[in-house]
Amino acid sequence: MPNGTDPLVRRAAQRLRGWGGVSAMAVACGLTASLTLLPLAHDGTGADATPRTTGPGPGVGTGVQVGTQAAADTCENPEASLRPDSADGPSIQAIKARGKLVVGVDQSSYRWGYRNPESRTLEGFDIDLARAIARDVLGDEDAVIFRAIPTNQRIAALDSGKVDLVVRTMTINCKRIQQVAFSTAYFRAGQQVLAPKLAKDITGYDSSLSGKRICTAEGSTAYEELEKNSFGAVFKDDADGTKDDKDLLTVPNQLDCLARLQLGEVDAVVTDNALAAGQAAQDPAVELKGRPFTTEYYGVAAKLGNDDLVRRVNKVLVDYRNGPWQKAYERWLKADLPGISGPPEPLYK
Repeated sequence: MPNGTDPLVRRAAQRLRGWGGVSAMAVACGLTASLTLLPLAHDGTGADATPRTTGPGPGVGTGVQVGTQAAADTCENPEASLRPDSADGPSIQAIKARGKLVVGVDQSSYRWGYRNPESRTLEGFDIDLARAIARDVLGDEDAVIFRAIPTNQRIAALDSGKVDLVVRTMTINCKRIQQVAFSTAYFRAGQQVLAPKLAKDITGYDSSLSGKRICTAEGSTAYEELEKNSFGAVFKDDADGTKDDKDLLTVPNQLDCLARLQLGEVDAVVTDNALAAGQAAQDPAVELKGRPFTTEYYGVAAKLGNDDLVRRVNKVLVDYRNGPWQKAYERWLKADLPGISGPPEPLYK
């Protein structure tokens, strides 16, 4: 670990011997990476999560039709997206003229988007999907620029044009569809509690969280759920959302929560069980508590108005569901999230 490492990481390194050894040290190094990437970004969910369909990935004609006006008025189906199309609209033309697809990703979520310490390359389920989109649009899976962005900067990165797409375990919900344009869902997850195995008094998302210090990522659906019902947990920093925010309970990146947990600065973490399962795989001293208490779907996000790009991504997902999705799941996720038989069925407007 380099000299001059962030004090949080140095303290973590001193206390990690009882937290999974080498795996925990990798978490501390990941924290360093996420913290040092924050200026660049400003410039620039477990095992029982079952899909809505168990059959082979459906094609364009088999998606569920949703009434556009009804969905807009009631937001009963935020996962409904535009129908697939391979036409080259203005967004696709701009990407082809550039010769590169720019994608906002994570580099510290084990199995989803993380930097392999040996090869120094980004790997994971989301990375495979981003490469599949680049291959379809530009004919080359390597014609992609990955831009690591914190959780709380995903929407801003799209709005500013720093990235074309965000492929970063981003949950589709009613609030976010007013801010960005989503593809159809490519994964189902749910919020769950992550805590030390020795914390027997924490049993899940329930009254056992009363008085406990809970860590979440800024801008995450986990934080929004705690705002609705915290069960008496402490989950807000005194200066949340200001320049004086100490990033103790609410942090820029989800992996930072695991480091806080390892340091004993928080008692538990609330996050997507898909992400929490990866963190538990990194550190055998923590585990998922209780059961998922929400149902959420991940989508690829684009800037509002870039309809041709969204349609093209949905076209890629039609093919991706018919084989590549399962291969990626078996490679990256099956060991920690077993029992998932296929991707979610797409919903179309």
